[in-house]
Amino acid sequence: MDYKSVIGVTATVIAFISYIPYFKDIFANKTKPHAFSWLVWGILTAIGFAGQVVDGAGPGAWVTGFTAVICFFIFIAGVVKGRKNIVLIDWLSLIGAGLALILWYLTKGPLLSVILISVIDALGFFPTFRKSYFKPNEETLITYFLSGFKFLLSLFALSNFTITTSLYPISLVVMNWAFIGMLFIRRKQLSKG
Repeated sequence: MDYKSVIGVTATVIAFISYIPYFKDIFANKTKPHAFSWLVWGILTAIGFAGQVVDGAGPGAWVTGFTAVICFFIFIAGVVKGRKNIVLIDWLSLIGAGLALILWYLTKGPLLSVILISVIDALGFFPTFRKSYFKPNEETLITYFLSGFKFLLSLFALSNFTITTSLYPISLVVMNWAFIGMLFIRRKQLSKG
């Protein structure tokens, strides 16, 4: 097994491990995922995975594909045990995911779709940011840290490092770790107040 495959497998194992505490906290009613965010992330991550595969990402795409599947499972758990308040930005994110698919079809290439889903994913994070700003203890920090780390690691497993294969994972590292920063700040602020 070459080193890129080892890194790809390692990133995917980290992804698996990272979701164990998240699911545990969901079923213990400590974490309340925003269901619609996870639906949008599942669709966007599946598009990102497809773009990576088409552009020859190789083992660097494995973690993205695995994450897409997990996002859909968390969506289902969110419907059952999480937050369901759906607002305009949620619907706009879902529509944007559909537009990314149309854009890919029209341009016959994944680059513009990957750019669009990276932006939409950031916007799709907004409902979770909004919910967690007011209830920062309803999220599992380690999951978001490891999520950023797995995508950082996946960049080193890319067989073909291009904007198409790397932009989406880079944006996920930034969003996950920005979210952690916000949670730390809000938890500290609320513990003082």
